[in-house]
Amino acid sequence: MSGKLHLIKLSVGSESVDTLALFQAARRLEMNRAHSLHITRMWPKREAELLDGGSIYWVIKGSIQARQKLIGFDEIIGEDGIRRCGFMLDSELIRTTNAIKRPFQGWRYLKGADAPSDLGVVRENEDELPEDMQQSLAKLGVF
Repeated sequence: MSGKLHLIKLSVGSESVDTLALFQAARRLEMNRAHSLHITRMWPKREAELLDGGSIYWVIKGSIQARQKLIGFDEIIGEDGIRRCGFMLDSELIRTTNAIKRPFQGWRYLKGADAPSDLGVVRENEDELPEDMQQSLAKLGVF
């Protein structure tokens, strides 16, 4: 995904990519939306660049583990009257190679050259590595 501009965000409360997927599916049903929506306070100034093939990369349990394509931004006015930005996301979560990331607040821009690569499709007879092993390998810079 080099050359593209992306976002990176902590997935607070998620234990795994699967729990993030379950949370987003429930949220889509609750909000009656076809796409996932993540609401945040700040609106990206580089909106056009992000919408030119960008994704949001999710940090789960200390490492980037998945991404979702950004498909738009939506103005959301809360019950408190404050304007917020809704990141409209493709509902598909694409698993990535694990990349260790220190905690941070909010979201950040992520250059395509710095983004981890997508995991290839797991072959039918191949099991995915356990999450704790992926984390250990990522800390060593192997996975």
